[in-house]
Amino acid sequence: MAFQLENIQAKEHQKSQRSFDIDSVLKKEITLFGSAFNNKKKEAFYVELNVLLQAGLTLKDALQLMMHEQKKANDKKLFQDLQDEIVSGKNFSEAIKKQKVFTDYEFHSIEIGERTGTLDSVFSELGAFYLRKNQQRRTIVGALSYPIIVMITAFAAIAFMLKFVVPMFENIFKQNNTELPALTKAIIAASAAFERYFLLGFLFLIGLLVFFRISRKKVWYKKMVSAFWLRIPFVGEFIRKVRIAQFTQAINLLTSAKVPLLNGIQLTKKMIDYYPLQVGLEKVEKDILLGKSFHESIEDIPIFDKKMSSLIKVAEETNQNETIFKRITEQYNQEIEYKSKMISSTIEPIIVLVLGAIVAIVLIAMYLPMFKLSTVIS
Repeated sequence: MAFQLENIQAKEHQKSQRSFDIDSVLKKEITLFGSAFNNKKKEAFYVELNVLLQAGLTLKDALQLMMHEQKKANDKKLFQDLQDEIVSGKNFSEAIKKQKVFTDYEFHSIEIGERTGTLDSVFSELGAFYLRKNQQRRTIVGALSYPIIVMITAFAAIAFMLKFVVPMFENIFKQNNTELPALTKAIIAASAAFERYFLLGFLFLIGLLVFFRISRKKVWYKKMVSAFWLRIPFVGEFIRKVRIAQFTQAINLLTSAKVPLLNGIQLTKKMIDYYPLQVGLEKVEKDILLGKSFHESIEDIPIFDKKMSSLIKVAEETNQNETIFKRITEQYNQEIEYKSKMISSTIEPIIVLVLGAIVAIVLIAMYLPMFKLSTVIS
């Protein structure tokens, strides 16, 4: 059965309060007690559902079996609620629609699986989707964790020197009436400014974070932030490829579930909260409605590269959309892994050199007058 465009538009108004937001999902995963049904749990959830359905179990029995495996009370309750909805006669898609931990993307995918009789295949694709998403997340965290730790440690060391070490040397210089070099005077002035404005700077930083948190859903904010990151060498290209990989993963899943391309673009546009991609997909949607092919629609959109346009052209000509999109996703995931390692290996020495140079300048500035003082004493 075809998935009608008007059905999506009608449901979009009813579920405007449940629109998919990747940032909110990622933040929900970071909880103090780990009670959220995060992407890692979703991966296991869909993979196990696919295995149990293929083994001949009914959906109700599969959920009951999986419920007994859960250790957290919230997860047990989630499985029990899903099971109760199915026992009451509702479809599985209607059951997960009531649970806030599931997205519109999952709801529509499962609804399509129920309509087309390919529910086990949809579960398999959803499991693969969250597997790749978790791999991307681990790759990004692995690439950035060490540089961030080094940066935080180095800034803490610099702050400690400005707060405690430099004032101690300053007192020694004052007691001996030592003539200070310009570099030493500049470091002492920086230490005094740090002491004077530390609290104010800290409050400003907190206010800035709160402002960003409040503004993160504003269009101007999304446009500004995305443009800023895209201009940074290596990092901008890396972010672009991550978002494109998410797009191709979503389209691959939806085409596997026999969703028409236009409907898939509409769903993906709601799913991926990335301004340049959403603007691009808006244009693609309009072009397709005017009769253009998919590969023609993305040719002039900067976020999509020429290689992707060429492969999609082949997919349209050979009617192999599912195979081609799967291949594109694999290629982008390989590029993301390679670029994450390259960024990590590039950032680490730069951070070490820059912060090491700052520490060295502070130490040299403090010891220059000491050398002069020891010469006078001698």
